[in-house]
Amino acid sequence: MPLLRRLSLLVLLLLSSAVAYWWLAAPEPLSDSAPSAVPVVMHAVERRDVPVLLRSLGRVRALRSIEVRPQVDGILVELPVAEGQRVRKGDLLARIDDRSIAAALRQAEAERDVTRAELNIARLDLQRYRNLVRERAAPAQTLDQQEALVTRLQATLGTREAAVAAAQVQLSHTRIHSPADGRVGIRNVDEGALVRSSDALGLFSVVQTDPIHVEATLPQSRLPDLQRMLASEPEAAVVAYREDGGEAIANGRLALIDNRVALDTGTIRVKALFDNGDERLWPDQSVVVTLQSRVLPQVLVVPLEAIRQSAEGTFVWRVEADKAMPTPVKVLHETETLAVVEGIEAGDRVVTDGQSRLRAGVAVRPAELPAVPPGDA
Repeated sequence: MPLLRRLSLLVLLLLSSAVAYWWLAAPEPLSDSAPSAVPVVMHAVERRDVPVLLRSLGRVRALRSIEVRPQVDGILVELPVAEGQRVRKGDLLARIDDRSIAAALRQAEAERDVTRAELNIARLDLQRYRNLVRERAAPAQTLDQQEALVTRLQATLGTREAAVAAAQVQLSHTRIHSPADGRVGIRNVDEGALVRSSDALGLFSVVQTDPIHVEATLPQSRLPDLQRMLASEPEAAVVAYREDGGEAIANGRLALIDNRVALDTGTIRVKALFDNGDERLWPDQSVVVTLQSRVLPQVLVVPLEAIRQSAEGTFVWRVEADKAMPTPVKVLHETETLAVVEGIEAGDRVVTDGQSRLRAGVAVRPAELPAVPPGDA
């Protein structure tokens, strides 16, 4: 009896295993539905004017940057301008103690006046000696001596007048005036300090900020474009940006092409002139500049994301009758966001996102773009 029970349990176990195997190994029923379309983002091919831009890193340069230095030694008694203040040409910037120089000027003027008086007397005596010699009432030697005296006094007077002029120049240097319109920098000395013309540091700088230059470097292959731009009417537009892809901060015009190409880099420098009344450009600031060299009229453009590369060359996924087909194209020009192409027509739809799942002839449908949260638009 125990043997029969064991055989029954074994049979039941084998039957249960067979049923489980059949259930797990049974093939799934075939689906009658067709493969679903691949969701993609599509854009229409457009025809438009496309500007050709030259882009380069630039450096803002002041038209005039003057280091204000003393030209005479003395005590700095007055600084009537503040750091960062805008000044006009001719404004008083600093005053140095002028008492010793003014005294030297008065002494030089007195010596000049003495010599001038002596010369006037000598000239009168010379005229008298000439009359006496003409009447043979005085020897000719006396006349010669008087003429020599007049000549010497004339030379001395010239020396005295030069000394006066030099003292006047020295006195003028005690008052320092702004040589240009601009902005005052951070000062290096304070009122009451002893300043010398030999000091390594100046008092401060005055930098002209309006107008202002931006200097950039471009490959020498762009020289024909630059020459054409410089000769064009109206003048070639230049735009300055804070950084690549950043905010445009100023608009200017091409002003100058350097007179030589740099031998070591094969580049050429250019300067653009900007009106800078709002001072958004700051001297020695680094910016990105773009120059519009020409305009491609009414060309076919697609978003840059639509361009794909393969072993056979450049192509786009063109959508026709809701099916994606690879279409060879030739890229004529690229901007930051667009590609100018040949090989497709205006109005054609091309795929710009979702290309990784595409094969020739696969069905596609427009992808549902995620909703933009309020405030992020």
